[in-house]
Amino acid sequence: MARKMMSSLPGNVPELRVLFLLLLLLLPLRPISGGDGGGHDYHTALHLSILFFEGQRSGRLPPDQRLRWRHDSALHDGSTAGVDLTGGYYDAGDNVKFGFPMAFTTTMLSWSIIDFGRNMGPELKHAIRAVKWATDYLLKATVIPGVVFVQVGDALSDHNCWERPEDMDTLRTAYKIDTSHPGSDVAGETAAALAAASIVFRSRDPQYSRLLLNRAIRVFEFADRHRGAYSSSLYRAVCPFYCDVNGYQDELLWGAAWLHKASRRRIYREYIMRNEVVLHAGDTINEFGWDNKHAGINVLLSKEVLMGKADYFESFKQNADEFICSLLPGISHPQVQYSPGGLIFKAGGSNMQHVTSLSFLLLAYSNYLSHANKVVTCGGKSASPALLKQLAKRQVNYILGDNPLRMSYMVGYGARYPQRIHHRASSLPSVQAHPARIACKAGSRYFLSPNPNPNLLVGAVVGGPNVTDAFPDSRPFFQESEPTTYINAPLVGLLAFFSAHP
Repeated sequence: MARKMMSSLPGNVPELRVLFLLLLLLLPLRPISGGDGGGHDYHTALHLSILFFEGQRSGRLPPDQRLRWRHDSALHDGSTAGVDLTGGYYDAGDNVKFGFPMAFTTTMLSWSIIDFGRNMGPELKHAIRAVKWATDYLLKATVIPGVVFVQVGDALSDHNCWERPEDMDTLRTAYKIDTSHPGSDVAGETAAALAAASIVFRSRDPQYSRLLLNRAIRVFEFADRHRGAYSSSLYRAVCPFYCDVNGYQDELLWGAAWLHKASRRRIYREYIMRNEVVLHAGDTINEFGWDNKHAGINVLLSKEVLMGKADYFESFKQNADEFICSLLPGISHPQVQYSPGGLIFKAGGSNMQHVTSLSFLLLAYSNYLSHANKVVTCGGKSASPALLKQLAKRQVNYILGDNPLRMSYMVGYGARYPQRIHHRASSLPSVQAHPARIACKAGSRYFLSPNPNPNLLVGAVVGGPNVTDAFPDSRPFFQESEPTTYINAPLVGLLAFFSAHP
Protein backbone atom coordinates (compact mmCIF):
# COMPACT_ATOMS: atom_id res chain seq x y z
CA MET A 1 0.00 0.00 0.00
CA ALA A 2 1.59 3.27 -1.05
CA ARG A 3 1.62 5.80 1.76
CA LYS A 4 1.82 9.57 1.71
CA MET A 5 5.04 10.81 3.29
CA MET A 6 6.24 14.38 3.74
CA SER A 7 9.04 15.62 1.51
CA SER A 8 12.34 16.67 3.01
CA LEU A 9 14.84 17.42 0.31
CA PRO A 10 18.15 19.24 -0.02
CA GLY A 11 18.11 22.85 -1.13
CA ASN A 12 20.91 24.26 -3.26
CA VAL A 13 22.29 22.34 -6.23
CA PRO A 14 25.78 23.11 -7.58
CA GLU A 15 25.76 25.15 -10.78
CA LEU A 16 27.43 22.51 -12.97
CA ARG A 17 24.94 19.86 -11.83
CA VAL A 18 22.09 22.23 -12.67
CA LEU A 19 23.40 22.76 -16.20
CA PHE A 20 23.85 19.01 -16.62
CA LEU A 21 20.30 18.32 -15.44
CA LEU A 22 18.84 20.93 -17.77
CA LEU A 23 20.62 19.41 -20.75
CA LEU A 24 19.62 15.92 -19.65
CA LEU A 25 15.98 16.89 -19.37
CA LEU A 26 15.80 18.65 -22.71
CA LEU A 27 17.82 16.22 -24.84
CA PRO A 28 15.83 13.01 -25.36
CA LEU A 29 17.51 9.67 -24.81
CA ARG A 30 17.17 6.72 -27.17
CA PRO A 31 13.83 5.01 -26.41
CA ILE A 32 13.54 1.28 -25.94
CA SER A 33 10.20 0.97 -27.70
CA GLY A 34 9.75 2.34 -31.17
CA GLY A 35 6.77 4.33 -32.34
CA ASP A 36 6.17 6.78 -35.16
CA GLY A 37 9.40 8.43 -36.18
CA GLY A 38 11.46 6.29 -33.82
CA GLY A 39 9.86 7.72 -30.66
CA HIS A 40 7.64 6.09 -28.10
CA ASP A 41 4.34 4.50 -29.04
CA TYR A 42 2.14 6.78 -26.95
CA HIS A 43 -1.02 5.27 -28.47
CA THR A 44 -0.15 1.84 -27.08
CA ALA A 45 0.90 3.31 -23.73
CA LEU A 46 -2.42 5.18 -23.52
CA HIS A 47 -4.34 2.00 -24.28
CA LEU A 48 -2.46 0.12 -21.56
CA SER A 49 -2.74 2.92 -19.00
CA ILE A 50 -6.55 2.82 -19.20
CA LEU A 51 -6.73 -0.97 -19.35
CA PHE A 52 -4.93 -1.05 -15.99
CA PHE A 53 -8.07 0.23 -14.26
CA GLU A 54 -9.93 -2.93 -15.25
CA GLY A 55 -7.41 -4.89 -13.23
CA GLN A 56 -8.25 -2.77 -10.18
CA ARG A 57 -12.01 -3.27 -10.36
CA SER A 58 -13.90 -4.49 -7.34
CA GLY A 59 -17.39 -5.98 -7.48
CA ARG A 60 -19.20 -7.90 -10.20
CA LEU A 61 -17.24 -7.60 -13.43
CA PRO A 62 -19.10 -6.76 -16.65
CA PRO A 63 -19.24 -9.01 -19.74
CA ASP A 64 -16.88 -6.68 -21.61
CA GLN A 65 -14.13 -7.03 -18.98
CA ARG A 66 -10.90 -7.25 -20.98
CA LEU A 67 -8.45 -8.44 -18.31
CA ARG A 68 -9.91 -11.93 -18.13
CA TRP A 69 -7.75 -13.24 -15.30
CA ARG A 70 -9.66 -11.05 -12.86
CA HIS A 71 -13.04 -12.27 -11.51
CA ASP A 72 -15.88 -11.02 -9.31
CA SER A 73 -14.86 -9.98 -5.80
CA ALA A 74 -16.19 -8.28 -2.66
CA LEU A 75 -19.82 -8.83 -3.65
CA HIS A 76 -21.15 -8.16 -0.14
CA ASP A 77 -19.36 -4.88 0.56
CA GLY A 78 -21.55 -2.60 2.66
CA SER A 79 -23.90 -5.33 3.82
CA THR A 80 -22.80 -5.00 7.46
CA ALA A 81 -23.85 -1.32 7.32
CA GLY A 82 -27.07 -2.00 5.45
CA VAL A 83 -25.93 -0.33 2.22
CA ASP A 84 -24.65 -1.47 -1.18
CA LEU A 85 -20.97 -0.56 -1.46
CA THR A 86 -20.01 -3.00 -4.19
CA GLY A 87 -17.90 -1.76 -7.06
CA GLY A 88 -15.23 0.89 -7.18
CA TYR A 89 -11.48 0.33 -7.30
CA TYR A 90 -8.83 -1.24 -5.13
CA ASP A 91 -6.37 1.63 -4.86
CA ALA A 92 -3.12 -0.29 -5.17
CA GLY A 93 -1.79 -3.80 -4.61
CA ASP A 94 -4.06 -4.63 -1.69
CA ASN A 95 -7.78 -5.38 -1.41
CA VAL A 96 -9.02 -2.35 0.51
CA LYS A 97 -11.19 0.35 -1.06
CA PHE A 98 -9.89 3.67 0.24
CA GLY A 99 -12.26 6.48 -0.68
CA PHE A 100 -9.79 9.37 -0.47
CA PRO A 101 -7.36 8.19 -3.19
CA MET A 102 -10.26 6.71 -5.20
CA ALA A 103 -11.96 10.10 -5.34
CA PHE A 104 -8.72 11.84 -6.35
CA THR A 105 -8.19 9.21 -9.04
CA THR A 106 -11.69 9.96 -10.34
CA THR A 107 -11.03 13.70 -10.40
CA MET A 108 -7.80 13.24 -12.35
CA LEU A 109 -9.31 10.79 -14.83
CA SER A 110 -12.09 13.30 -15.41
CA TRP A 111 -9.65 16.21 -15.81
CA SER A 112 -7.67 14.08 -18.26
CA ILE A 113 -10.81 13.64 -20.38
CA ILE A 114 -11.93 17.27 -20.04
CA ASP A 115 -8.59 18.66 -21.25
CA PHE A 116 -7.31 15.84 -23.46
CA GLY A 117 -10.27 13.64 -24.37
CA ARG A 118 -10.21 14.96 -27.93
CA ASN A 119 -6.76 13.36 -28.27
CA MET A 120 -7.82 9.90 -27.04
CA GLY A 121 -9.38 8.57 -30.22
CA PRO A 122 -10.88 5.08 -29.74
CA GLU A 123 -9.57 4.98 -26.15
CA LEU A 124 -11.96 7.75 -25.09
CA LYS A 125 -14.86 5.37 -24.54
CA HIS A 126 -12.71 3.21 -22.27
CA ALA A 127 -11.54 6.25 -20.29
CA ILE A 128 -15.17 7.30 -19.79
CA ARG A 129 -16.04 3.80 -18.58
CA ALA A 130 -13.15 3.99 -16.12
CA VAL A 131 -14.61 7.20 -14.69
CA LYS A 132 -18.12 5.74 -14.48
CA TRP A 133 -16.90 2.64 -12.65
CA ALA A 134 -15.68 5.02 -9.95
CA THR A 135 -18.60 7.47 -9.94
CA ASP A 136 -21.18 4.68 -9.72
CA TYR A 137 -19.44 3.65 -6.51
CA LEU A 138 -19.10 7.20 -5.18
CA LEU A 139 -22.83 7.71 -5.70
CA LYS A 140 -23.47 4.63 -3.55
CA ALA A 141 -21.05 5.91 -0.92
CA THR A 142 -22.89 9.25 -0.67
CA VAL A 143 -26.51 8.09 -1.00
CA ILE A 144 -27.37 8.91 2.63
CA PRO A 145 -27.45 12.69 3.28
CA GLY A 146 -24.90 13.73 5.88
CA VAL A 147 -22.94 10.49 5.49
CA VAL A 148 -20.04 9.50 3.26
CA PHE A 149 -18.67 5.96 3.32
CA VAL A 150 -14.94 6.45 2.93
CA GLN A 151 -13.44 2.97 3.20
CA VAL A 152 -14.38 -0.67 2.86
CA GLY A 153 -12.05 -3.23 4.39
CA ASP A 154 -9.88 -3.34 7.47
CA ALA A 155 -6.40 -2.38 6.32
CA LEU A 156 -4.54 -4.13 9.14
CA SER A 157 -6.19 -7.52 8.59
CA ASP A 158 -5.94 -7.10 4.82
CA HIS A 159 -2.23 -6.30 4.97
CA ASN A 160 -1.71 -9.31 7.19
CA CYS A 161 -2.75 -11.54 4.27
CA TRP A 162 -1.51 -12.11 0.76
CA GLU A 163 -4.64 -13.34 -1.03
CA ARG A 164 -6.56 -12.75 -4.24
CA PRO A 165 -9.49 -10.33 -4.08
CA GLU A 166 -11.63 -13.23 -5.32
CA ASP A 167 -10.71 -15.20 -2.15
CA MET A 168 -10.97 -12.41 0.42
CA ASP A 169 -12.02 -13.47 3.89
CA THR A 170 -10.67 -10.49 5.84
CA LEU A 171 -12.92 -7.95 7.55
CA ARG A 172 -14.92 -5.82 5.11
CA THR A 173 -15.84 -3.16 7.63
CA ALA A 174 -17.51 -0.10 6.09
CA TYR A 175 -16.15 3.12 7.58
CA LYS A 176 -18.05 6.38 7.32
CA ILE A 177 -17.88 10.05 8.21
CA ASP A 178 -20.98 11.90 9.34
CA THR A 179 -22.06 15.08 11.13
CA SER A 180 -20.57 13.86 14.41
CA HIS A 181 -17.41 12.45 12.84
CA PRO A 182 -16.42 14.90 10.08
CA GLY A 183 -14.03 14.41 7.19
CA SER A 184 -13.91 17.57 5.09
CA ASP A 185 -10.84 16.31 3.24
CA VAL A 186 -12.31 13.11 1.81
CA ALA A 187 -15.77 14.69 1.43
CA GLY A 188 -14.29 17.72 -0.36
CA GLU A 189 -12.35 15.45 -2.72
CA THR A 190 -15.47 13.34 -3.32
CA ALA A 191 -17.38 16.50 -4.21
CA ALA A 192 -14.58 17.49 -6.61
CA ALA A 193 -14.66 14.05 -8.24
CA LEU A 194 -18.43 14.09 -8.74
CA ALA A 195 -18.35 17.67 -10.07
CA ALA A 196 -15.48 16.97 -12.48
CA ALA A 197 -17.18 13.81 -13.72
CA SER A 198 -20.42 15.74 -14.27
CA ILE A 199 -18.54 17.74 -16.92
CA VAL A 200 -17.40 14.52 -18.61
CA PHE A 201 -20.99 13.28 -18.90
CA ARG A 202 -22.65 16.65 -19.56
CA SER A 203 -23.20 16.06 -23.28
CA ARG A 204 -22.90 12.27 -23.23
CA ASP A 205 -25.49 11.48 -20.55
CA PRO A 206 -27.19 14.69 -19.31
CA GLN A 207 -29.34 12.91 -16.73
CA TYR A 208 -26.37 11.15 -15.17
CA SER A 209 -24.41 14.42 -15.29
CA ARG A 210 -27.13 16.25 -13.36
CA LEU A 211 -27.19 13.46 -10.77
CA LEU A 212 -23.44 13.77 -10.29
CA LEU A 213 -23.53 17.56 -10.00
CA ASN A 214 -26.43 17.61 -7.57
CA ARG A 215 -24.70 15.01 -5.40
CA ALA A 216 -21.45 16.99 -5.56
CA ILE A 217 -23.28 20.08 -4.30
CA ARG A 218 -24.80 18.16 -1.40
CA VAL A 219 -21.55 16.48 -0.41
CA PHE A 220 -19.65 19.77 -0.56
CA GLU A 221 -22.19 21.48 1.69
CA PHE A 222 -21.72 18.64 4.20
CA ALA A 223 -17.91 18.92 3.96
CA ASP A 224 -17.99 22.67 4.53
CA ARG A 225 -20.62 22.74 7.27
CA HIS A 226 -19.02 19.97 9.34
CA ARG A 227 -15.33 20.72 9.18
CA GLY A 228 -12.58 18.39 10.32
CA ALA A 229 -10.01 15.86 9.13
CA TYR A 230 -11.20 12.32 8.55
CA SER A 231 -8.00 10.92 10.02
CA SER A 232 -9.04 12.47 13.34
CA SER A 233 -12.43 10.76 13.15
CA LEU A 234 -11.16 7.45 11.77
CA TYR A 235 -7.52 7.40 12.85
CA ARG A 236 -7.21 3.66 13.46
CA ALA A 237 -8.76 2.77 10.11
CA VAL A 238 -7.03 5.22 7.77
CA CYS A 239 -3.65 5.89 9.40
CA PRO A 240 -0.86 5.43 8.51
CA PHE A 241 -2.18 4.34 5.11
CA TYR A 242 -4.05 7.41 3.85
CA CYS A 243 -3.76 9.67 6.84
CA ASP A 244 -4.49 13.32 6.08
CA VAL A 245 -1.13 14.98 6.69
CA ASN A 246 -1.83 18.20 4.83
CA GLY A 247 -5.16 19.19 6.40
CA TYR A 248 -8.65 19.45 4.95
CA GLN A 249 -8.58 23.13 3.92
CA ASP A 250 -7.20 22.51 0.43
CA GLU A 251 -9.92 19.96 -0.34
CA LEU A 252 -12.60 22.53 0.45
CA LEU A 253 -11.08 24.98 -2.04
CA TRP A 254 -10.53 22.14 -4.54
CA GLY A 255 -14.14 21.03 -4.27
CA ALA A 256 -15.36 24.62 -4.65
CA ALA A 257 -13.09 25.13 -7.68
CA TRP A 258 -14.53 22.09 -9.47
CA LEU A 259 -18.10 23.04 -8.53
CA HIS A 260 -17.40 26.51 -9.93
CA LYS A 261 -16.18 24.96 -13.17
CA ALA A 262 -19.05 22.48 -13.38
CA SER A 263 -21.96 24.70 -12.34
CA ARG A 264 -20.78 28.26 -13.13
CA ARG A 265 -22.64 29.36 -10.02
CA ARG A 266 -21.51 32.63 -8.49
CA ILE A 267 -21.75 31.15 -4.98
CA TYR A 268 -18.63 29.02 -5.57
CA ARG A 269 -16.61 31.91 -6.98
CA GLU A 270 -17.52 33.95 -3.91
CA TYR A 271 -16.68 31.02 -1.65
CA ILE A 272 -13.21 30.70 -3.19
CA MET A 273 -12.50 34.43 -2.93
CA ARG A 274 -13.85 34.65 0.63
CA ASN A 275 -11.88 31.62 1.83
CA GLU A 276 -8.67 32.02 -0.16
CA VAL A 277 -6.66 33.27 2.83
CA VAL A 278 -8.58 31.38 5.50
CA LEU A 279 -8.02 28.07 3.69
CA HIS A 280 -4.35 28.81 2.89
CA ALA A 281 -4.55 28.82 -0.91
CA GLY A 282 -0.94 29.92 -1.19
CA ASP A 283 0.52 27.12 0.91
CA THR A 284 2.85 24.40 -0.44
CA ILE A 285 2.27 25.53 -4.00
CA ASN A 286 4.61 22.90 -5.43
CA GLU A 287 2.67 19.91 -4.03
CA PHE A 288 -0.09 18.00 -5.79
CA GLY A 289 -1.50 14.58 -5.06
CA TRP A 290 -4.25 12.78 -3.21
CA ASP A 291 -3.40 14.60 0.05
CA ASN A 292 -2.43 18.04 -1.23
CA LYS A 293 -4.40 19.95 -3.86
CA HIS A 294 -2.74 23.37 -3.70
CA ALA A 295 -0.88 23.31 -7.03
CA GLY A 296 -3.92 21.79 -8.74
CA ILE A 297 -6.24 24.49 -7.40
CA ASN A 298 -3.91 27.22 -8.66
CA VAL A 299 -3.55 25.73 -12.15
CA LEU A 300 -7.26 24.96 -12.48
CA LEU A 301 -8.36 28.49 -11.52
CA SER A 302 -5.57 30.13 -13.55
CA LYS A 303 -7.25 29.02 -16.76
CA GLU A 304 -10.06 31.46 -15.98
CA VAL A 305 -7.54 34.30 -15.68
CA LEU A 306 -5.61 33.36 -18.81
CA MET A 307 -8.83 33.12 -20.81
CA GLY A 308 -9.65 36.68 -19.71
CA LYS A 309 -12.75 35.59 -17.81
CA ALA A 310 -11.81 35.98 -14.15
CA ASP A 311 -9.30 38.61 -13.04
CA TYR A 312 -10.53 38.03 -9.49
CA PHE A 313 -8.51 34.77 -9.50
CA GLU A 314 -5.25 36.60 -10.31
CA SER A 315 -3.60 35.55 -7.02
CA PHE A 316 -4.09 31.89 -8.00
CA LYS A 317 -2.31 32.53 -11.30
CA GLN A 318 0.60 34.08 -9.40
CA ASN A 319 0.76 30.95 -7.27
CA ALA A 320 0.63 28.78 -10.39
CA ASP A 321 3.52 30.71 -11.92
CA GLU A 322 5.54 30.17 -8.74
CA PHE A 323 4.70 26.47 -8.87
CA ILE A 324 6.01 26.24 -12.43
CA CYS A 325 9.18 28.08 -11.48
CA SER A 326 9.76 25.67 -8.58
CA LEU A 327 9.89 22.76 -11.02
CA LEU A 328 12.31 24.21 -13.54
CA PRO A 329 15.78 22.66 -13.56
CA GLY A 330 18.32 25.33 -12.75
CA ILE A 331 16.12 27.14 -10.25
CA SER A 332 16.89 25.88 -6.78
CA HIS A 333 13.89 24.90 -4.69
CA PRO A 334 13.98 23.01 -1.39
CA GLN A 335 11.06 20.71 -2.26
CA VAL A 336 11.96 19.62 -5.80
CA GLN A 337 14.83 17.40 -6.80
CA TYR A 338 15.85 15.54 -9.95
CA SER A 339 17.56 12.19 -10.09
CA PRO A 340 20.78 11.89 -12.12
CA GLY A 341 18.65 10.41 -14.92
CA GLY A 342 16.30 13.38 -14.91
CA LEU A 343 13.29 12.11 -12.92
CA ILE A 344 11.40 14.45 -10.61
CA PHE A 345 11.92 13.09 -7.13
CA LYS A 346 10.26 13.78 -3.79
CA ALA A 347 11.14 11.91 -0.62
CA GLY A 348 8.68 9.28 0.57
CA GLY A 349 7.01 6.30 -1.05
CA SER A 350 5.60 5.83 -4.51
CA ASN A 351 7.50 8.65 -6.18
CA MET A 352 5.78 8.18 -9.55
CA GLN A 353 2.62 9.66 -8.02
CA HIS A 354 4.47 12.99 -7.89
CA VAL A 355 5.96 12.55 -11.35
CA THR A 356 2.63 11.98 -13.12
CA SER A 357 0.61 14.53 -11.13
CA LEU A 358 3.15 17.34 -11.42
CA SER A 359 3.77 16.57 -15.09
CA PHE A 360 0.03 16.71 -15.75
CA LEU A 361 -0.08 20.21 -14.27
CA LEU A 362 2.93 21.25 -16.36
CA LEU A 363 1.15 20.12 -19.51
CA ALA A 364 -2.24 21.56 -18.60
CA TYR A 365 -0.74 24.93 -17.70
CA SER A 366 1.35 25.00 -20.87
CA ASN A 367 -1.84 24.59 -22.88
CA TYR A 368 -3.59 27.39 -20.99
CA LEU A 369 -0.56 29.64 -21.54
CA SER A 370 -0.42 28.76 -25.24
CA HIS A 371 -4.02 29.78 -25.82
CA ALA A 372 -3.38 33.07 -24.03
CA ASN A 373 -0.03 33.63 -25.78
CA LYS A 374 1.71 33.96 -22.40
CA VAL A 375 4.92 32.75 -20.74
CA VAL A 376 5.96 32.30 -17.12
CA THR A 377 8.66 34.60 -15.77
CA CYS A 378 11.00 33.06 -13.22
CA GLY A 379 13.40 35.70 -11.97
CA GLY A 380 15.38 36.80 -14.98
CA LYS A 381 14.33 33.79 -17.03
CA SER A 382 11.14 32.94 -18.89
CA ALA A 383 9.52 29.57 -19.35
CA SER A 384 7.57 29.16 -22.55
CA PRO A 385 4.64 26.78 -23.02
CA ALA A 386 6.89 24.73 -25.31
CA LEU A 387 9.46 24.33 -22.52
CA LEU A 388 6.78 23.17 -20.07
CA LYS A 389 5.55 20.59 -22.58
CA GLN A 390 9.13 19.41 -23.10
CA LEU A 391 9.64 18.99 -19.37
CA ALA A 392 6.40 17.02 -19.02
CA LYS A 393 7.27 14.87 -22.03
CA ARG A 394 10.71 14.13 -20.59
CA GLN A 395 9.06 12.71 -17.46
CA VAL A 396 6.66 10.58 -19.52
CA ASN A 397 9.53 9.29 -21.63
CA TYR A 398 11.49 8.42 -18.50
CA ILE A 399 8.54 6.29 -17.33
CA LEU A 400 8.37 4.58 -20.72
CA GLY A 401 12.06 3.70 -20.86
CA ASP A 402 14.28 6.74 -21.45
CA ASN A 403 16.21 6.27 -18.22
CA PRO A 404 19.57 4.91 -17.05
CA LEU A 405 18.21 1.36 -16.64
CA ARG A 406 16.47 1.43 -20.05
CA MET A 407 13.46 0.02 -18.25
CA SER A 408 9.82 0.90 -18.81
CA TYR A 409 8.05 1.40 -15.50
CA MET A 410 4.73 0.57 -17.15
CA VAL A 411 3.97 -3.15 -17.06
CA GLY A 412 3.55 -4.58 -20.54
CA TYR A 413 5.12 -1.65 -22.39
CA GLY A 414 8.50 -2.01 -24.06
CA ALA A 415 11.03 -4.80 -24.02
CA ARG A 416 11.86 -4.56 -20.30
CA TYR A 417 9.48 -3.72 -17.47
CA PRO A 418 8.86 -4.77 -13.82
CA GLN A 419 8.05 -8.46 -13.47
CA ARG A 420 7.49 -8.76 -9.70
CA ILE A 421 5.15 -5.94 -8.83
CA HIS A 422 3.72 -5.65 -5.32
CA HIS A 423 0.16 -6.64 -6.22
CA ARG A 424 -1.80 -9.53 -4.80
CA ALA A 425 -4.02 -10.36 -7.78
CA SER A 426 -1.13 -10.13 -10.23
CA SER A 427 1.29 -12.20 -8.16
CA LEU A 428 -1.05 -15.07 -7.21
CA PRO A 429 -2.31 -17.69 -9.68
CA SER A 430 -5.57 -16.65 -11.33
CA VAL A 431 -8.86 -18.40 -10.60
CA GLN A 432 -8.64 -20.10 -14.00
CA ALA A 433 -5.16 -21.46 -13.28
CA HIS A 434 -5.89 -22.35 -9.64
CA PRO A 435 -9.66 -22.72 -8.97
CA ALA A 436 -9.17 -23.78 -5.35
CA ARG A 437 -9.12 -21.05 -2.73
CA ILE A 438 -5.75 -19.71 -1.62
CA ALA A 439 -5.96 -18.86 2.10
CA CYS A 440 -4.61 -15.77 3.85
CA LYS A 441 -1.16 -17.10 4.74
CA ALA A 442 -0.96 -19.61 1.89
CA GLY A 443 -0.24 -16.71 -0.44
CA SER A 444 2.98 -15.84 1.36
CA ARG A 445 5.05 -18.25 -0.73
CA TYR A 446 3.99 -16.38 -3.87
CA PHE A 447 4.85 -13.05 -2.26
CA LEU A 448 8.35 -14.29 -1.39
CA SER A 449 8.92 -16.15 -4.65
CA PRO A 450 11.65 -14.84 -6.99
CA ASN A 451 9.47 -15.82 -9.98
CA PRO A 452 7.74 -13.21 -12.14
CA ASN A 453 4.08 -12.53 -11.46
CA PRO A 454 1.87 -15.02 -13.36
CA ASN A 455 -0.77 -12.41 -14.32
CA LEU A 456 0.26 -9.36 -16.29
CA LEU A 457 -1.37 -6.22 -14.88
CA VAL A 458 -0.79 -4.39 -18.13
CA GLY A 459 -0.59 -0.62 -17.94
CA ALA A 460 0.29 -0.57 -14.24
CA VAL A 461 2.92 2.05 -13.43
CA VAL A 462 4.87 1.18 -10.30
CA GLY A 463 6.19 3.49 -7.58
CA GLY A 464 9.43 3.71 -9.50
CA PRO A 465 13.16 4.03 -8.91
CA ASN A 466 14.85 5.81 -6.03
CA VAL A 467 16.73 9.10 -6.18
CA THR A 468 19.78 7.39 -7.72
CA ASP A 469 17.64 5.83 -10.51
CA ALA A 470 18.05 2.36 -8.99
CA PHE A 471 15.05 0.03 -9.01
CA PRO A 472 14.61 -3.27 -7.11
CA ASP A 473 12.20 -5.42 -9.12
CA SER A 474 10.97 -7.13 -5.96
CA ARG A 475 7.55 -7.43 -4.27
CA PRO A 476 8.77 -6.67 -0.72
CA PHE A 477 10.01 -3.25 -1.89
CA PHE A 478 6.45 -1.91 -2.06
CA GLN A 479 7.42 1.77 -2.24
CA GLU A 480 9.13 1.09 -5.56
CA SER A 481 7.20 -1.89 -6.93
CA GLU A 482 3.55 -1.17 -6.08
CA PRO A 483 1.22 0.40 -8.68
CA THR A 484 -1.61 2.76 -7.72
CA THR A 485 -4.64 4.18 -9.48
CA TYR A 486 -3.54 7.73 -8.68
CA ILE A 487 -0.23 7.21 -10.48
CA ASN A 488 -2.06 6.21 -13.65
CA ALA A 489 -4.94 8.69 -13.63
CA PRO A 490 -2.89 11.83 -14.51
CA LEU A 491 -0.76 9.79 -16.91
CA VAL A 492 -3.86 9.06 -19.02
CA GLY A 493 -4.12 12.75 -19.91
CA LEU A 494 -0.41 13.09 -20.60
CA LEU A 495 -0.32 10.07 -22.90
CA ALA A 496 -3.44 11.24 -24.72
CA PHE A 497 -1.82 14.58 -25.55
CA PHE A 498 1.51 13.10 -26.63
CA SER A 499 -0.20 10.44 -28.72
CA ALA A 500 -1.64 13.31 -30.80
CA HIS A 501 1.49 15.51 -30.53
CA PRO A 502 4.44 13.05 -30.50
